[in-house]
Amino acid sequence: MNIQLSDHFNYKKLLKFTFPTVIMLVFTSVYGVVDGFFVSNFVGKVSFTAVNFIMPFLMILGSLGFMFGTGGGALIAKTMGEGEIEKANRLFSLIVYISTACGIVMAVLGILFVRPIASALGAEGTLLEDSVTYGRIILTAIPAFILQYEFQCLFATAEKPTLGLYVTVAAGVTNMVLDALFVAVFRWGLEGAAAATAISQCVGGVIPLIYFARPNSSLLRLGRTGFDGRALGQTCENGSSELMSNISMSIVSMLYNAQLLKYAGEDGVAAYGVLMYVSMIFQAIFIGYSVGTAPVIGYHYGAENSGELKGLLKKSFVLLGIFAIIMFVAAYVLARPLSLIFVGYDEGLLSLTVRAFSIFAFSFLFSGFAIFGSSFFTALNNGPVSAAISFVRTLVFQAAAVLIFPLFWKVDGIWLSIVVAEVMAVMVTLLFLKGKQKVYRY
Repeated sequence: MNIQLSDHFNYKKLLKFTFPTVIMLVFTSVYGVVDGFFVSNFVGKVSFTAVNFIMPFLMILGSLGFMFGTGGGALIAKTMGEGEIEKANRLFSLIVYISTACGIVMAVLGILFVRPIASALGAEGTLLEDSVTYGRIILTAIPAFILQYEFQCLFATAEKPTLGLYVTVAAGVTNMVLDALFVAVFRWGLEGAAAATAISQCVGGVIPLIYFARPNSSLLRLGRTGFDGRALGQTCENGSSELMSNISMSIVSMLYNAQLLKYAGEDGVAAYGVLMYVSMIFQAIFIGYSVGTAPVIGYHYGAENSGELKGLLKKSFVLLGIFAIIMFVAAYVLARPLSLIFVGYDEGLLSLTVRAFSIFAFSFLFSGFAIFGSSFFTALNNGPVSAAISFVRTLVFQAAAVLIFPLFWKVDGIWLSIVVAEVMAVMVTLLFLKGKQKVYRY
């Protein structure tokens, strides 16, 4: 029996409904990790550093998909909760068409400016050339990349989270197989890894487009629409937190790379890359749960069911606490084995990465609560509060910490800055939740 947005959600039903979205985002992260594994082990340390160096810039462009997906999903779910199904489909179609057009523009601009941006960030020589090579190939698929992120959110709104998982698995398997073929067998190097990723992104973005364009059994279908500036503005406002979070994280990652080049050289950037790959998988659990619950929260908000909202918030915090402890223990225990997978060929780099892991692991005890808090307010169609949480978590706290802490603790200060920023973000999240409790009656 399918779970509907209008249902009452106990722990079992909540986990069952969000599980496909969690696995979908985890799998997306895993096949990104596979890309890094093949580049590091078959192409070399400099190319691996280049991938991690240019990735934040690529993620800034792709983050539009999360903005349209989360912001649009919240508005669509609220509209369905109000009983206006036809209007919800018109909004869905408008959001998909606009995001596709934005993706094409981003691809053109990205290809034109990737070299000056990489150079301005400090890349030179082989590192610069590899960054530009990898970036330009990936940028050809940015429209599909944006759609892929967008549909990962909208599948849950359409009550088809499992189908979204299948599409993501298909894209992930495509990337893994082509990585092995292009990089390990054909020895196409960095270009092969980039091509494998670009093709997999096309799979993840185009298949959902075809599905929703045809008659289907979901709540949503692409069709005729009209321009609605107010709805687009609300979508962007709702999703501004996710856009802000992704852009801020990318900017902060660039800042981390610059600091690591200063304090630890290219090995520092490579070690940070390993942390980010593993962090992507772990954080995907928090993000997947938050994305999976968002349409449920949005629906019950639209239906003015305050009792269900209160239950969803309480249950979510309990589940997030359990996830946090499990991930902290896993990250701490598996620090060396995970580092060996990527940089086992270089003892000095391995030692640096394991040390970074031992500090970084503590961030998982806190990060999920701020991620969910931001998503919770997005689902309530309160974009400003959601954006504020994301903004202070990443651009304010992390940026400030990574600039100040290394002055006292050198490289260890860089890893510690992430932990401190997450603790402060949780405090801000709790303040907002308490302050808005009477407004939304949760």
